[in-house]
Amino acid sequence: MHISDDDFETAIEEALRLIPPRFHNALANIGIAMADEPDERELATMHNPHDELLGLYEGIPLPQRTNDYGGVMPDIITIFKGPHERICDTHDELVDQIRKTVMHEIGHYFGFDDETLHAHGY
Repeated sequence: MHISDDDFETAIEEALRLIPPRFHNALANIGIAMADEPDERELATMHNPHDELLGLYEGIPLPQRTNDYGGVMPDIITIFKGPHERICDTHDELVDQIRKTVMHEIGHYFGFDDETLHAHGY
């Protein structure tokens, strides 16, 4: 399933709008980016190298931030377009998967691990 860069970015923005206000308001010092494909460094973060890397959170999760937190580069969430296109067959499936990926990576920002996020459908 192929999607234009503009439509992919719109799907990410729509997913971000679905975050409840109390969580959205807690997002600080974080950026959301899109990329076509993960690079070797990003792929090395995967537990199973045979899976597709759909998204990646890099930073200091909110619960681990101390009073000394400050003056650091923003956390970054990257959503990868190519892997989404490869695993989805329809536009609706692709948009839904982008939403799940965004929520999954936002979950990491809030300190949730993969097991917890997968148990909740993300």
